[in-house]
Formats: sequence, structure tokens, C-alpha cells
Amino acid sequence: MPITTSPAPRPSYPAQLLTVSGRALKQLVRTPSHSRRAEAARKLARHSLWLSAAGAALIIALMVAFDQTEIELMPARGTPSLWPIRILTDFGKDEYVLSVLGVALVVLALVAAALHGTRRTLLLGLGTRLQFMFLSIAVSAFVAEILKYVIGRGRPFVGGKANPFNFVPFEGTGTYASLPSGHAVAAFALAFAVSALWPRLRVFMFTYAIVILLTRLVLVAHHPSDVVAGALVGTVGAMTVRYWFAARRLGFAIRADGTIVPLAGPVPGRLKRVARGASAP
Repeated sequence: MPITTSPAPRPSYPAQLLTVSGRALKQLVRTPSHSRRAEAARKLARHSLWLSAAGAALIIALMVAFDQTEIELMPARGTPSLWPIRILTDFGKDEYVLSVLGVALVVLALVAAALHGTRRTLLLGLGTRLQFMFLSIAVSAFVAEILKYVIGRGRPFVGGKANPFNFVPFEGTGTYASLPSGHAVAAFALAFAVSALWPRLRVFMFTYAIVILLTRLVLVAHHPSDVVAGALVGTVGAMTVRYWFAARRLGFAIRADGTIVPLAGPVPGRLKRVARGASAP
């Protein structure tokens, strides 16, 4: 009499969700394995050094020669006609951007846990890219908060006048948290991250970032040197996170000269390629 075997029971949805979430987190902390990561690290260090040196020189020049003049030219803070600018500037608020990306990651995990095969792989490939964008902003914002606390630069007109050299280090309140601009950090980190993944969006994303930067000046929330510092922190932070992902073969490949390039993204018509390409070769 033939022996029949029943198929193994499929794991429950909670178990699948736990598996998907666990793998997504583990891939971020696994040991770097890309053979060209040393070349990429040298290129990152070189570019970061040049950007930081040029940025620091520009920040100092703005503090000395332009910050006070620009602030005095702006409309008075609280001007009623600036309400559209106050709405627009919130599109660069790091809490809001991180919340949107965080919700997207949670929804993606919930959906992926119910799928199998290529469809799950497709979603997880998108999830890796969302993780990159989320961490690019989160890491940059964390560094910015430390800098704000240590530097303690007063916001424009704190103390009653436009004084670009009003510093109270380690003061720890929002009044003395002007440098770097958190909105500029988030906007430029997001712009770099999206552009790194989808280069065709570069012009649109950096236009968005510059608009956010300008809203902070029009609203007299920051000095010009603050927003330049924020752009610098956001860009270098996102560059560093991109290297972290590339070194672990996540979302990016590394060329022989150390240049980091995006892998083919989750685009309809490329399912087989994406299924093989969540990690770099």
C-alpha cells in the first residue's frame, strides 16, 4: 500500500512577518562582503574631506560677510502673507519625512509577509531602498542634533538683534539650535538618497532641497550659513549610509575604481532582474 505524505504546513502569517522583518534588519548589520569596498571607502573619505573643507570655508565666509545682511533683508517673522511658505517648509521637516518612510516600511513588511516568490522578492528589493532613504535621513539628523547641542548657535534675532555670532554651547534648547538647519539636513539627505537610487530624479530632488533651504531663510528661522551647514551634513551623511549599503551588497554595486552605482530598481518588466538583484554581485 503506497505511503502518502502530506505537504509541510505553510508557516503562519505572524511567523512570515517575523521572518521578513528579521531578515530586513539582519541584512543591515551583516559583515561587509564586497570585494571593492576598500576602494569605495577611500573615495568616500576623499570626497567627504573635500566637501567638508569647502563647506567649512563657505560657512565661515557667510558668517562674516553675509548672514547679518541677509537676515535684515527678509520680511518680518510672522508676516501673515508668508503662510504658503510656512506650509511648504514642513515638507523638509525630518520628523515628517521619517514618519512617511517609516509607515511605508511597515506597510511593505505587512504586505510582503503575505506574498511568496518573485512578488515578495520585488517588494523586499523596494524595502531595501526605503531602508536606505530612511537611514540616510535618520543618521544625518542624529549627527545634526549632536552638532546643534555642541555648537549652540542662537537663531536669528535671539537677544533682540541679528547677531550671527551669538553662541551658547551646550545650551540645549531650540532657541540655540540654529546650526545646522535640521530642515536642510533632511532635505539634502533625502535628495541625495533618491538621486543615488534613481539618477534621473536628481534635478527634481535637488530643486526640492534648495526650495526647502530657501524657505528657512525667508521665514528667518536660520542664517544662510546654517542652511549651508545643513546641506553639507545631509549630503555627507547620506554618502556614508550609501557606502554602508554598498559594502554589504545592498541596493548598490561598486565599480573597480570605487564608484558606487545603483542596482536596477524594482521596475515593472524587470522582475527577474530584480529578483536576482536585491544584493550586488
